[in-house]
Amino acid sequence: MAQLDLRKKLSVLADAAKYDASCASSGTSKRDSKGGKGLGSTEGMGICHAYTPDGRCVSLLKILLTNFCIYDCVYCINRASSNVQRARFNVDEVVELTLNFYRRNYIEGLFLSSGIIRSGDYTMEQMVLVAKKLREEHDFRGYIHLKLIPEADPKLVEQAGLYADRLSANVELPRDEAMGRFAPQKDVGVIKKAMADVRRSVEAARPQKKDRARPPKFAPAGQSTQLIIGADGAPDTEIIDRSAALYGGYGLRRVYYSAFSPIPDSSAALPLSKPPLMREHRLYQADWLMRFYGFSPPEIGEATTGGMLDLAIDPKLAWALNRRERFPVNVNTAAREDLLRVPGLGVKSVNRMISIRRYRTLRLEDVARLCRGIDKVRPFITALDWTPGGLTDAVDLRARLVPEPKAVQLSLF
Repeated sequence: MAQLDLRKKLSVLADAAKYDASCASSGTSKRDSKGGKGLGSTEGMGICHAYTPDGRCVSLLKILLTNFCIYDCVYCINRASSNVQRARFNVDEVVELTLNFYRRNYIEGLFLSSGIIRSGDYTMEQMVLVAKKLREEHDFRGYIHLKLIPEADPKLVEQAGLYADRLSANVELPRDEAMGRFAPQKDVGVIKKAMADVRRSVEAARPQKKDRARPPKFAPAGQSTQLIIGADGAPDTEIIDRSAALYGGYGLRRVYYSAFSPIPDSSAALPLSKPPLMREHRLYQADWLMRFYGFSPPEIGEATTGGMLDLAIDPKLAWALNRRERFPVNVNTAAREDLLRVPGLGVKSVNRMISIRRYRTLRLEDVARLCRGIDKVRPFITALDWTPGGLTDAVDLRARLVPEPKAVQLSLF
């Protein structure tokens, strides 16, 4: 096989990593290199995220250690039977790339994943070595996210947690049975056990009042996972249920949703076309409602048709239109959890409303100043000088709130 130079390896392995969406770097502890100590920072200017038009984060050096892989998962571009160009970094090359990119202000941290080479233990060992060299030899204080190899020795996972800010193991498919069909060499039970072990280590690393010495930090930004959407036929309600179980069972910081992308020479078992990117966006909105607005998965299910979220409107508006008996709510007396269910009102707006109404009775114009747009809010609230009358129950309310879709050129194919 022809030897590749570093630039070509970077081209191949950065492109191979683009299918992994779980790379956001929020939630880690603050570190800096003020005073000339070390290199890098997770505060000050912060980790500057840049997002591609389809929402993927590109601010980290996001690469694979290698796209060689002994597994043959049918949905993966890097599967063993794929004819893609292969490349592999050695440990020192990844370390130097990270440092040089950081010094040039191209990146703020490293996201490192890998295909499985030789064994899970060997692959995990190589990734841990990258993080160890960055931290111990170069005093790198920037962000590091390592992808876990679930079948690796738990001792290697422990080491990974000591050097990385965040760990993640991909559940990949919403349905366990689909994993058996599409990735028979992977074991869902092993993935779950690895995630449970990480949760225990993260919790054990939290200092308690009785501790005389702080325990060593372990993955301070927690763990995350990724679900591929549209490959196994799971409807949105099933995906939301799965996400809720993952948050509750493994203490995840985030579940990322990645719309399935057809890959060259793919299996006939996979869909021929990708799902609309808007579906991915609606799932993120539903996920947000669960984590910050107090919605339960069954409530989000009430906003679906045939188990699928409405692509034309956001899940909260869809839920409100289906549950109009819950509205209007009085912005001057309603509980916080009821205000959070009003379409158009976010967490910050509701918190400010509750703070202001302690000394002032809110009018409609006050609400308008606190939110991004009053049109969506107006049918669902009452204020000192406003009541929606029959607007809340109007038959054409959805049409009034949802703009007409723009005409698009039909595809020839």
